[in-house]
Amino acid sequence: MLSRVAPWLASRREDEAPAGISVRTLDGEDTASLRSLAQRDPVGNVFILAHLRTAGTAAPTSGGAGIFGVFDGGLLVGACWAGANLVPVQLDPALAGAVAAAANRSGRRYASAFGPADAVLALHAKLAALGHRAHEVRDDQPLMTIEGPPAVEPHPGLERGHLADFERILPACAAMFEEEVGYSPFLGGREFYSRRVEGLIRQGHSLVHLNEARDVVFKAELGAVTAEVTQVQGVWMNPEFRGLGLSAGYMAAVVQRAQEIAPVTSLYVNGFNTRARSTYERVGFVQRGTFATVLF
Repeated sequence: MLSRVAPWLASRREDEAPAGISVRTLDGEDTASLRSLAQRDPVGNVFILAHLRTAGTAAPTSGGAGIFGVFDGGLLVGACWAGANLVPVQLDPALAGAVAAAANRSGRRYASAFGPADAVLALHAKLAALGHRAHEVRDDQPLMTIEGPPAVEPHPGLERGHLADFERILPACAAMFEEEVGYSPFLGGREFYSRRVEGLIRQGHSLVHLNEARDVVFKAELGAVTAEVTQVQGVWMNPEFRGLGLSAGYMAAVVQRAQEIAPVTSLYVNGFNTRARSTYERVGFVQRGTFATVLF
């Protein structure tokens, strides 16, 4: 139950939580409560559920990332991952101010916020009032899912990536990143992003087609994985092969591979990318919600 005090009253400070609401960083004892909260929407919360599956705990990571928990009395009513990015979990927009205040006090710099649009946009508004300026807001990103076989024939060439091809896969991943966000993932050094790509390959979550010349034609990653849901990220087609009608077959192959792991395959896409949305719909994806991304 949320606070009975209206959070929009003029007398309230921007960083003041509604009466009865508190925010703190979660620890190991909060793991079951966080998992139960996130399971209310296994697709929308696949990021945090994948983290819990891997880490086994809601406690802060060794790298300093943590999870803000929003409590009404003793009940966990919302949360937000706070690492390189902010990712709200079942966060009522009315409580975004309390999370924004906690994020601001942490002194961390966040590259982005992403997740369910209502929570992300409310969080952005509160962070902006605290001086955090965004350079881009993508407020309409359809969240799409598919269950069951794809509606088109999968491309037979798509395989799981191999470490032997790391030096070919990494530049393709970097090219996708730069196209998507507008700057190189290697700013500040190659190590962090390279480790991320290598980790996805080792986990079997890198999907790629290399042609006979060993050029990457298409690639995608299963960026978040649980026993119920996978989230496809990093979809990229080599510019030399665009416009040839290959995308749907490759995406069908991604679905086929993803469903070897979990029954539901999800992704989110920029609303303005009508070509990609059309491809996903042709494969059999349907919209089930809306995400938003704020790039700081």
